Amino acid sequence: MHKSLSPSQIHPPFAPYSHGIEVAPGSRLVFCSGQLGIAADKVVPADCAGQTKLCFENIAAILAEAGMTLQNIVRINAFVSGREHLAQYMAVRNALFAEPYPASTLMIVSGFARPEFVVEIEAIAAGPA
Repeated sequence: MHKSLSPSQIHPPFAPYSHGIEVAPGSRLVFCSGQLGIAADKVVPADCAGQTKLCFENIAAILAEAGMTLQNIVRINAFVSGREHLAQYMAVRNALFAEPYPASTLMIVSGFARPEFVVEIEAIAAGPA
């Protein structure tokens, strides 16, 4: 099992995430490229929550190929195209994860390759070798 690292001498996380994660010895890592909120049939939801759900569904499919699930994620890097998308992104993310929470970064960016995209998520997962 991975261990959450939250030193008492620094400010606690602002949301359900860990400042750091110690990956268990002997684990193997899977690195997921940034996923956009687009379905296999090319449908892109108009809202951030819908796109965020698809991003995590895409990541779950990638992890399934390696015999892992979202619970194996130890690191999330997320990007949204505006401050107005923060709450929807965080609501979806927070509903999907439990302790030990992954380490997580959320950044506001100026945009993505296509204007309909409002969120992109990349992840690192660790599981048994």
